[in-house]
Amino acid sequence: MKFNKKVVICMIMILSMLLGGCGTSLGSSVKKVKLDPDNPTKVTIWHYYNGDQLEAFNKLIDEFNDSVGKKEGIYVEGANFGTINELKDSIVAAVKHRTGAKAIPSIFAGYADTAYEVDKLGYVVDLKEYLTQEEQDKYIKSYIEEGEFSGDGSLKIFPTAKSTEIFMLNKTDWNKFAEATGADLNDLKTIEGVTKTAQAYYEWTDIQTKKKNDGKAFFGRDAVANYFLIGAKQLGTEIFSVKNGKVTLNFDKEIIRKIWDNYYVPFVKGYFAASGKFRSDDINTGNILSFVGSSAGATFFPDEVIVDDTRSYPIDMEVLEAPKFEGGEDYAVQQGAGMAVTKTDEKQIYASVQFLKWFTEDERNIQFSVASGYLPVTKTANDVKKIEKTTDLTGNNELSIVKAAIDTVNHNTLYTTKAFEDGTDARNILEYAMSDKASEDRKTVVKRLKKGESFDEAVKDFVSDRNFDTWYEATKAELEKLVK
Repeated sequence: MKFNKKVVICMIMILSMLLGGCGTSLGSSVKKVKLDPDNPTKVTIWHYYNGDQLEAFNKLIDEFNDSVGKKEGIYVEGANFGTINELKDSIVAAVKHRTGAKAIPSIFAGYADTAYEVDKLGYVVDLKEYLTQEEQDKYIKSYIEEGEFSGDGSLKIFPTAKSTEIFMLNKTDWNKFAEATGADLNDLKTIEGVTKTAQAYYEWTDIQTKKKNDGKAFFGRDAVANYFLIGAKQLGTEIFSVKNGKVTLNFDKEIIRKIWDNYYVPFVKGYFAASGKFRSDDINTGNILSFVGSSAGATFFPDEVIVDDTRSYPIDMEVLEAPKFEGGEDYAVQQGAGMAVTKTDEKQIYASVQFLKWFTEDERNIQFSVASGYLPVTKTANDVKKIEKTTDLTGNNELSIVKAAIDTVNHNTLYTTKAFEDGTDARNILEYAMSDKASEDRKTVVKRLKKGESFDEAVKDFVSDRNFDTWYEATKAELEKLVK
């Protein structure tokens, strides 16, 4: 059968109108719900934002409500719940209908472990019903994969803002050290190189005084659990391997020993340190010269070192990608909570997804991410030139932080553990089992040095194979109780 060309065009136009008739200007979705601008659907968002994050988030909510929201029939309202843990407790209380709990929100911010817990109770929406494949493909692949924790092909977390880890350095004091010893920034690209440099810095600062064994620490870490998880991935294993909801523990002794040798050992020797709440505090007091921490927290890097109550001096910041194990694979940590949509009514669910899509469009997501210290979540927004055009990044530190973080995202495979039962507790074991021991054992080493023991005598018991074996078996047993 032959068709007139004009008839074919008319048929295509009519079909397009019929298929798009239920949609909105926010873009196509798999599932559509008709909203009423004269009777707006209210969307409530529970979050933990504060400071610059809260200000940036509220500004965008107001922008949405005054523009697209008003046109489409959506009104968004945010509510702060303090810390991420307080928010988690509140959302669990709401879905369990505990006495005194607030009504279930339309959206809540959370990490995979929180969404996993709420999803087990049947209250998290599969976002793939509301997003086309083309829409999903706009986001960085690993950010989408983090929300696919259930293993059934569903998407339970909408990526909104992310971060990674970067290496931050007091460049002012580094220059003095490098000029005197020939230390090279290139040595800081590997974890082993950082350890060797830290020893050289300790020994160099030690000879600056008449007193023996009073050298200064060079390096610290904000999140030791990340060091375990990412270090293991770089060395070829996944500590917590999750498949079909079941977790397998891979606490490879050889790999864990390498992780131990490049954190615990230099720590007890005084080459690494951790005294303040965050390592930026240790930079501020001159306790360390460098650290690995979240790109989202990099804006807290101090602009001076405070020697005592009367003396201080300004410092410059150098930002590099986080170091990797020599010969290791290119893995970097993926951080940052996303948004989960709860099972309320159809209009609220649909309206919630429309807001999240609007919020993560390049220009707005860049505005929020940069203002709050995070990174955008779409592939096209993770571009330094685009970010410079969209925002007012005038400070050298801001530009350096963003560049290092985006280079990390673009040049590495990003990794975060999949959610599993007792996943938070298992991560806490990695966070504290080695770091707490290192801090306590370092205190003992210092006491021994003060009593007149030589450096080698003071650290001998702690750097032994026996000490590692005892710690390893105890830590592995703790993890095995959780990972069954």
